[in-house]
Amino acid sequence: MTEPKHLILLGPTGTIGRAVLQQALADGLQVTCVTRRSSALPEGVAQVAVDLADPLAVRQALAGLGADAVLSCMASRNGSAQDAWAVDHRAQLHVLDAAKAAGIAQFVLLSAICVQKPLLEFQRAKLAFETALQRSGLEWSIVRPTAFFKSLSGQVARVQAGKPFLLFGDGELTACKPISDRDLARYLLDCLILPDRWGRVLPIGGPGPALTPRDQGEMLFELAGKPAQFRRVPVALMDGIIALLSGLGRVSGQMAAKAEFARIGRYYATESMLVWDAETGRYDADATPEFGTDSLCDHYAAMLRGDRRADLGEHAVF
Repeated sequence: MTEPKHLILLGPTGTIGRAVLQQALADGLQVTCVTRRSSALPEGVAQVAVDLADPLAVRQALAGLGADAVLSCMASRNGSAQDAWAVDHRAQLHVLDAAKAAGIAQFVLLSAICVQKPLLEFQRAKLAFETALQRSGLEWSIVRPTAFFKSLSGQVARVQAGKPFLLFGDGELTACKPISDRDLARYLLDCLILPDRWGRVLPIGGPGPALTPRDQGEMLFELAGKPAQFRRVPVALMDGIIALLSGLGRVSGQMAAKAEFARIGRYYATESMLVWDAETGRYDADATPEFGTDSLCDHYAAMLRGDRRADLGEHAVF
């Protein structure tokens, strides 16, 4: 397979998508961004806005582009069941089918490491598309990153304001190897040209070691020059909230959506973002691959200096 020169990029306005777009342009790739609506993109970047819920429209949009590969950073915004199946599954399927019809040979997918233990609808939707991609006949790579810097930045402002860092349980329930936007963008784009990444599901983290939420809090307080103070949130409290919202969700769609969001929060509070070893029944930090050079510590330091901000959006929990 020849090295791709013209890339279709999905999700170019998201955090990772923006980083991929910037790096792809720096690499000299021709990039066409396929979006669900017209969006502000760097000057000179080609954009095709199309209703991704309409398979015929998607097929027509991709037909004449002459692209070599698709790289999808597209994902549902809030993880709700309806949005997940509409975006993480059906919209991705429409693009996949259109890519095959257009003769595009390669598809790189940004997925998530949490799908290895699927308890939530958005995870099931992602897995369903992963399966379709693997059966598509295209050259594929599925990248499952551990945790983004953005998703671990929600308490920086709390620490700066002198408030305690919130922990679920004792703060040692979970761990992750967070990876920066820049490093993940490099990893994703390299999947286009490195044959040892083709036809593989690729879990990936940033440089270790694995960090627990307590580690993250202690790091923040040290960087901020403040004494560490923590406040524990019992997981049982989350269970009670989920039970209440689930009950109300039987008669209210809005409450059902809130219950699912609460279940997502509980999942991330109690499950590590590391490779899951099914034989031992535990997460394995040593088996979780590492890539890149950017550290969460440097990211936190930049945020505390005001040199960097994290647009949390739907990731805002605290």
